[in-house]
Amino acid sequence: MEGTVALIEKELAVIDCGGVGYACHTSQNTCASIRMGEKTRLYTYLSIRENACDLYGFAQQEELNCFKLLLGVSGVGPKAALAILGIAPPSQLALSIITEDAKFLTQAPGIGKKIAQRICLELKDKLAKEQGSLPTGGGLVMTPKAAAAGAVDAVSEAVSALVVLGYSQAEALQAMEGIQTDGAVTSEQLIRTCLKKLAAQ
Repeated sequence: MEGTVALIEKELAVIDCGGVGYACHTSQNTCASIRMGEKTRLYTYLSIRENACDLYGFAQQEELNCFKLLLGVSGVGPKAALAILGIAPPSQLALSIITEDAKFLTQAPGIGKKIAQRICLELKDKLAKEQGSLPTGGGLVMTPKAAAAGAVDAVSEAVSALVVLGYSQAEALQAMEGIQTDGAVTSEQLIRTCLKKLAAQ
């Protein structure tokens, strides 16, 4: 959806598209990234229930992908998914799921320890079933010292996180090609670098 931002409230943005205003429930991150009166593009999701049709919109495709994944977890509804998306960018959320950092997810309002653990478990299991074992190292500039220092683990986590964000394994590995890695590299740094490369394509 493309249009002019007509209104911004807490977790809500109204986008004027040719004179018609579309109210989109959204995350705090998206609200912070758009400006009143400016043109913007939101990636949308329409939720249809018995008594309501709700539109959700996000400034990044990765954020929409995370939202849809979270909705697939039993016990997680749109409100809880938006709360989780409000605590960190998609790259950090994906990494917390891959590393099973349930404590990080409990920072979101209304998200307790049990539901956070369920999110990590269900989404990591889903990823494992869809992707199998993820190859790493191909096309990467990695020295033996870097590999010994744990860079391989960082690459594996980064590839898995990119898959959580909606990219295919092939796209994730292609984005990794040519990236200089060393023992000090973190998974999150790799994810951010890859997302920049993928966005530029």
